[in-house]
Amino acid sequence: MQSTDSNTPETPPSAPSAVQQPRMRLMRQYELVERVRAYDPDANEDLLNRAYVFSMQAHGSQIRASGDPFFSHPLEVAGILTEMKLDSTTIATALLHDTVEDTLVSLNDIQKQFGPNVARLVDGVTKLSRIELQTDQAKQAENFRKLVVAMSEDIRVLLIKLADRLHNMRTLHYLPEERKRRRIARETLDIYAPLAQRIGIEKMQEELEDLAFAELNPDARSSIVARLNFLRNEGGAIAQKILKELKTLLDENGIAADLEGREKAPYSIWRKMQRKNVGFEQLSDIMAFRIIVNSVDQCYQVLGIIHSHYHVIPGRFKDYISTPKPNQYQSLHTGIMGPELQRIEIQIRTKEMHEVAELGVAAHWGYKQAAPRTDGLQYRWLRELLDIVEHAQKPEEFLENTKLELFQDQVFCFTPKGDLIALPNGATPVDFAYAIHGRVGDACVGAKVNGRMVPLRTILKNGDQVEINTQKGSTPSAAWERFVVTGKAKSCVRRFVRMQQKTENIVLGKSMLEKLCKQEGVEFSEKAFEPLTQQFQSSSVDDLFASIGASVHQPREIFNAAFPDHKPKQPEKIAEKINAVRQKAASTRSLATATLKGLPPGMSVHYARCCHPLPGDPIVGIVATGRGITVHTRDCITLDTFVNQPERWIDVGWSDTIEPMVGRLDVVLVNQPNSLGQLTNIIGKNDGNIYNMKITNRTPEFVDIIVDVEVHDLNHLTIIIAALRASSAINSVERTKGR
Repeated sequence: MQSTDSNTPETPPSAPSAVQQPRMRLMRQYELVERVRAYDPDANEDLLNRAYVFSMQAHGSQIRASGDPFFSHPLEVAGILTEMKLDSTTIATALLHDTVEDTLVSLNDIQKQFGPNVARLVDGVTKLSRIELQTDQAKQAENFRKLVVAMSEDIRVLLIKLADRLHNMRTLHYLPEERKRRRIARETLDIYAPLAQRIGIEKMQEELEDLAFAELNPDARSSIVARLNFLRNEGGAIAQKILKELKTLLDENGIAADLEGREKAPYSIWRKMQRKNVGFEQLSDIMAFRIIVNSVDQCYQVLGIIHSHYHVIPGRFKDYISTPKPNQYQSLHTGIMGPELQRIEIQIRTKEMHEVAELGVAAHWGYKQAAPRTDGLQYRWLRELLDIVEHAQKPEEFLENTKLELFQDQVFCFTPKGDLIALPNGATPVDFAYAIHGRVGDACVGAKVNGRMVPLRTILKNGDQVEINTQKGSTPSAAWERFVVTGKAKSCVRRFVRMQQKTENIVLGKSMLEKLCKQEGVEFSEKAFEPLTQQFQSSSVDDLFASIGASVHQPREIFNAAFPDHKPKQPEKIAEKINAVRQKAASTRSLATATLKGLPPGMSVHYARCCHPLPGDPIVGIVATGRGITVHTRDCITLDTFVNQPERWIDVGWSDTIEPMVGRLDVVLVNQPNSLGQLTNIIGKNDGNIYNMKITNRTPEFVDIIVDVEVHDLNHLTIIIAALRASSAINSVERTKGR
């Protein structure tokens, strides 16, 4: 039977073509059992044997795009999970995870053959292949919503799903359709790699990211890999010297330790180049060195030895032992000017901490515990995802807020009682309040950071102590949505705004109908409109009024349906009125206002050339006599001239619908053949459109160029900058401000 899993490379069951020849030897039944018995002598061999045979027979002659039998996929997923030393139930579920979705087997069949536990796990991993939704994104969101609920009940669902995705990504290149490959890779990067990071499986996270990176941006990855290969060839001997010198230093101080060097993954380098806004050569932790010892005391002892022997790089020390990451990762990180005068990062941890870093949640439970806790609710981030499930109105909104919750680097802040709250970079006191509890966020009216009152839009830093002031009866502000960054805060604020807007729309719609009834000489009564709710797809009369207030339906349309025999007293010239309104709007509005919110109606808008604001930049409007409003970035130096004129400041923000805008770059090219071609090619491959280009200086070595690029937003420009920096043809590139 042909599989329907859109994320699994496959073909209908047919003879392999010339290019689709089987590429792998299937793991034998006894080999899988032996793998499990190697770490779990009490493994349920009968369960594993029955699951192996059942899955192989169910998938029958199905063939993957690689030419391999489809059964090779669940078998490889099971193999990945044996590397994590998971229990027999989990391995059996991995073998069976595609049977319900891709074969004629039902969930009831699974329960009869393998019991309720395996059936529940299979159901959790199975996608909603039969749901009927309008868009691919909505279908993806609905599938992920189900996964969140399932993994909150049993975290093993997530482990199986991650292993499933990892094997699909390893074979992604066999899919012939580029659009499908890119969609799967983007989903992996946005959802599954962050999920692996959240439960601490660093090795799986890095492989998922790298495989997705290779599909989405192969040129940037190739450039980074080439540079890593060059460093490896040039600096391989240096790495061994560093390890030898560190080992000697520890031996002299009586510390028994295992040492290893670890190269940063290409995608991790790419992200850091974007986040830090630096070039490849400026990264100091491309090679990290791990020191693994026997106890926590030895971790701090080794840290003292390292710091007393080498110069410490300021701002590079992090103590994740006293303050573990939310995924339970523990280690000491420090940056030093180390052996051979190399800037290096050193990670110091115990053997137990190293096991957690490698296996994440799987290091704490599994076959080793008689009654392991498998539910995922011990994780704060998972509880917050469940909150988003409750508050999101549409599947797409749930998916958007989930990505915000997962795909963020973190800062750690404290409550006045000393409780640790982990938040994304850029988080504000409002995000902190919602992280404590939804009711605290809704009632938030002010905040103190480190004992001092601060604005609610203040960005929190590592180690801040935050105290939230609440007031009974207080409600969220719609303006919060502009600066909060956590998915939970955004979903709660949006929910309140929707409720508030609906109330206003009900009042407005009812008022419009009352006015129309009065105009037509008909007595207004809500009962007259109750029979129309089903016709206009409304659940109540209030919803019908709200649809009028939101301009989904016109009051005349509802009136005519309620009173079909009524003859209008004064027939309206609707077309003439609409044309008059359109002409008036065209004469008073600026095209730019379509991308902004918070503007007074009818005001023309200009974007400041001193700072070139882009969607994503924090912005402010300045009222200029005769020019309407000029929009600046909030850090623009021009704003200093308006400090004493607060009446001219307008609080504006970007709307959801953004037209392409121009960002300006200062680029220094290496003066060699094809440098300019590489510059334009990289911008084009990253969906940028060169609007203008000007050479400002030229020397035998370098060429200075100003490039104006049409982009969607600030993040789009940042991606282009990072891609340019990954090229050896570009010496430097910076975003221009002040021209």
